Amino acid sequence: MKPRLLRAIEINAQVILKGTRVDGIYSADPEIDKTAQRYDKLGFSEVIAKGLKVMDMTAFTLCQENNLPIIVFDMNKPGAICLK
Repeated sequence: MKPRLLRAIEINAQVILKGTRVDGIYSADPEIDKTAQRYDKLGFSEVIAKGLKVMDMTAFTLCQENNLPIIVFDMNKPGAICLK
């Protein structure tokens, strides 16, 4: 992830798209913990304070330092990244 993220920073990308097997960021792995809470929106400091695992911490920190938003989406869901 880091080389691609560095390239995104280099070209002044506006956002990072993070494809996963779930549709966002949860309090725990929803595939294991059915009571996991989904967060609609989180700030970088909230993710750190809650100890959530969004991505590699180095990549996450680079996003934070460069004010680069991260959009997490389910890569297996058709249309998950279509613009509305």
